Amino acid sequence: MTEDVEVRTHETIHITILRARHLKGHRGDAVTSFAKVEFDGKHLGDSAKVETSPDADAEYSFTTTLDCSFADGNHIFDDIASKPILVTITEVLPKEKKQKEEKSSILGQCTIDMLPLLSNSTSNITTSLELQPCPGSPLETVQPDLPKAEVDVMVAVNEALLDHNLLQQSNILTVRIGSLYSPPESWTAVGTQYNYTIGLPVPVSSEKDTSLIFANGAFKLATERELSKRKMKWHSVPNSVAHSQFITTSCTSRIPVDEEKGDFCGKTNKEQRAEAELEKPRVTWDVERRCYLGNEAKSELQMRIAHTRLWPVEIMRTTSAQVKGIGPGTGGKKDKSSSDDDGQVSFHGIAYVDLAPLLYPGVKSVAGAFKLHAFSESELLEKVKRKSAIADSVARVQSSTSRVTGSSPVQKGGKAQAGKEPTVAVPSKKGSGVKQSESSAEIGESVHAAVNTEGTAYKDANSFVYLEFLLATPMVPRREPEDLAELVREYIPPRPQFKRAVGGAQKAIEDYHSQLSSVAVMVLDEFRDAFGPDVFEQDSGQYPEMHQDRKRQLLYQLNSSGKYFAFKEQLKHSIVKIVREKYMKTTTFQNKDDLQQFLSELYVYLVDEMHLALQKVLSVETEETSSVEPFLNSSQLKMFAEEAEVNGDLAAASKYYQERLALDEKNPDHWFDFGSFSLLIGNNTKAKECFKEAVSLQQSYIDGLLMYGIMCTIEESYIEAEAVFERATSLAEANLQSPSLAWMILALFYDIQGNEIRAEHSYSEASKLNKTSQQTTDKNSGAPTEKQDSKHFLVGHDSDLNAATGTGSNVRTQITGSAKSISTVKGTKSTGKKETGRVKSSTDNSVVSNDLDEKPTEMAEDPNLHQKQSIMGNSPTESVFLQAAKWLLDRKALRFAENALSHELLSSLGNPNAEYYIALARLNMMRKDYQDANKNLESSISLNNEHPDAWSMKGHLNYVAGNFVEARDCYERTLAFVTDASETHAIYLRLGSIYLQEEQFSNAKRIFLLACKHSPTCLSWFGVGVACYRLGEIEEAEDALAEANILNNKNAEVWAYLSLVCLKTNRRLEAEQSYKNAIKLGITDEEILNEVHQLQTVVGFGNPSF
Repeated sequence: MTEDVEVRTHETIHITILRARHLKGHRGDAVTSFAKVEFDGKHLGDSAKVETSPDADAEYSFTTTLDCSFADGNHIFDDIASKPILVTITEVLPKEKKQKEEKSSILGQCTIDMLPLLSNSTSNITTSLELQPCPGSPLETVQPDLPKAEVDVMVAVNEALLDHNLLQQSNILTVRIGSLYSPPESWTAVGTQYNYTIGLPVPVSSEKDTSLIFANGAFKLATERELSKRKMKWHSVPNSVAHSQFITTSCTSRIPVDEEKGDFCGKTNKEQRAEAELEKPRVTWDVERRCYLGNEAKSELQMRIAHTRLWPVEIMRTTSAQVKGIGPGTGGKKDKSSSDDDGQVSFHGIAYVDLAPLLYPGVKSVAGAFKLHAFSESELLEKVKRKSAIADSVARVQSSTSRVTGSSPVQKGGKAQAGKEPTVAVPSKKGSGVKQSESSAEIGESVHAAVNTEGTAYKDANSFVYLEFLLATPMVPRREPEDLAELVREYIPPRPQFKRAVGGAQKAIEDYHSQLSSVAVMVLDEFRDAFGPDVFEQDSGQYPEMHQDRKRQLLYQLNSSGKYFAFKEQLKHSIVKIVREKYMKTTTFQNKDDLQQFLSELYVYLVDEMHLALQKVLSVETEETSSVEPFLNSSQLKMFAEEAEVNGDLAAASKYYQERLALDEKNPDHWFDFGSFSLLIGNNTKAKECFKEAVSLQQSYIDGLLMYGIMCTIEESYIEAEAVFERATSLAEANLQSPSLAWMILALFYDIQGNEIRAEHSYSEASKLNKTSQQTTDKNSGAPTEKQDSKHFLVGHDSDLNAATGTGSNVRTQITGSAKSISTVKGTKSTGKKETGRVKSSTDNSVVSNDLDEKPTEMAEDPNLHQKQSIMGNSPTESVFLQAAKWLLDRKALRFAENALSHELLSSLGNPNAEYYIALARLNMMRKDYQDANKNLESSISLNNEHPDAWSMKGHLNYVAGNFVEARDCYERTLAFVTDASETHAIYLRLGSIYLQEEQFSNAKRIFLLACKHSPTCLSWFGVGVACYRLGEIEEAEDALAEANILNNKNAEVWAYLSLVCLKTNRRLEAEQSYKNAIKLGITDEEILNEVHQLQTVVGFGNPSF
């Protein structure tokens, strides 16, 4: 049998008014009062009359109840969220003579917010509330330094209204209506004579909507300044007066304009916003309405936002009852015509609020200023897929009921009247309107007919309204960093950090030496204690027999004291380690002969090592032994690998990367660089393994996480990639390590997936973090770049050139497979030899334009503006798209880089800067699309004729194509600029090789020496050696070739030239040995080989075959 589950049908809320203190009546501090409790205009009960004095509180101890029925679904939860409990403290005045009834006067009111009953699993609220004085109350005259009147209340339920499951499935949507700014000019004359209303739909379920109506907007002139912090009003509090209409816990200040999500959040709108908010009239509501969203309503809201993004908020002006309600000569009664016109809607406008940010992970609010448009049914249907307008509901309600007016609902004589906001909650079928009567249809037609005339006034006045939408919990929760770290550990288990092995033969010998030294010191101490004075007084050379005698005495003393045995035990362990580690003897011997032979060898070895150890202990001067460092370090090996990539020698590059791993396989940078190289050569599987290894060694390695996520994306493992990317963003934000880059790559990932909302959120975060980083940099450097940032934000041009990002650092990858080694362009005659002078930079084009007030349109139209803003001076910050594209190109992630460049083109309004074309040319060269690369470089040079990276890449293109003269001109121009190119090593090598080819040996020597100065490699020294040899500087050539041979003794051409040098200097043995090494390493340059053979024939030696 299944056990029946009891379902709650109702719950009782107990409201207790405990006490009031610091009360003040009309006739002094002795006050007789009672408390009245109401909810939504319903009277719940009155307390007994209580007398109080200045020394005693008014102890009401009054409890009443509010029955909550769950039969109507979520309606009761919505009431609890949006409507407070109203507590009124009333003073009972003493009777006067001939007075039959007691008189009373309201001292003040306060409201109890019951939202905590829905926000968590709490079952009671206990708080002290400030009593808000009513007009005419004695509490208004209380001095500011005296304590305010307070009321202690308690609200309790037997069981929490929402259990844990309901809390997880539901949400609270809070809508705050601020003010309408820059209203139509026609409102200024008659603004206070009309009622201003805002309405918007909120889903109740998948089939029904509720219309939220915010009426009674107050028209205010520009002279009435707004407070920076304003309290929000309750949406509906019947019978409330004065300040009790405000929510005590909702005192908010608006977020900065840059953080808003509205239509006026850009820097272009700052002046317009300031003018509209400070110098023009406005219509103010400052009302807050909370809506309880059950599971179905929550899902429906999320689905609609995902489908349409936009949410309609309608605004309208209706005729006030004060103006048309009572006509002259009607005797205080409404005439028929005024009754028919009451509630007529005019100036029907609409704002489309983009609520898509609510679907961003972790985002709970959308706030901003939203532009008002003329209402159009066709536009409403197209944008939000709705057919009915909120104005129809407003017209029906206000035509049938009289609107309550006045700032205070208290009538003359002190009696309160209903101060309830005119609200409406009209359920309607989704996508279709409720059936209307003929009169309602006529009203609707009149409303829409007026759109073209009155609604367009909002556009003419550039009107906007400030709105806020807040959620109690995010629709899409953001995963915590701890959860992301755990996910990454599941995908990439961290490699345990094993301790380095402390054993080995060398360690065993060192331990043996250490123990011998210790024993020797102790034996020496024993000798000194026994014979010390005699040794210093006598000459031991004259009495050799005394040595033997002292030796016997010392051995006797050691044996008799047991120290000899202790010394043997101290040495025993180190000897056992030598047997195991050096001789690898761990098993018993098969026969005695083998044992005796081994013991003899061991004895000889131990005695020899003992002599070495004793020499170190007894020597007077000991030379300090310095540890031998590896000749090549990690950075040098990386430089050699990159140079090999430039020359297309991928096998050598792979060897250098593997040598780095052998040097230190626990360094994640080594695995990361090898992974990038593997990605370059198309070995995606190996690349992913390398990035995974890098992350396993260091779980917080951000670059490794990003590249591993990119590899997962290439393999379409999107779930794993998303977790890894999110982990990278959380780490980047926490460590402040290029957080904008991590967010940008996450945005590109969502873009590839087609997730527009997530991509938009990531782009927004990346831009915001990039802006913050730039402001921090400018603040530290003291550079005033606010106007520059503002101007380029408008146009979308971000053309700052950061040399550190390495635009040309990966030129080596763009010409892979086509570049020639320096050894192939030795000192041979060139048929196309042409001498040209070096190009000097122009100072005219290096001046930065200081006209910061130039209009954005002028920037877009002036093709030379980017040239004026060259890298010589202060240029605007790079966009996040360009930063990401450069980073991705350096790591050979071409697909992501292409997407980033596409966004850069869009953000620049189709008018990109020189940096964009250079990055695009890099992408083309990596893909071997040299024709498009050349076109993009031409475009870059036309925008900035002094960009060194553009000219260097132009030179590389010509070099690959075999146009050495044009390549030389480009390289010379690049080196002539004041600012160096991002990567100069390849320029030096190739320009030097061209000089060698053209027999300009002096220039070649100078260029290769510059290369050696900046980054010495085998090829740079080899170039110096070749140039010196051709100049006849044999001694310098030998020195340079020796340096090249030290850096790489596997280069056959270096050995060939060393052989030539040795033949020139008549060194037979070295010439022959160098020639043998060149042949052994497989020299392929026939011209050099023939030159060696010819010289060998002339001198008569150097070739063993002679």
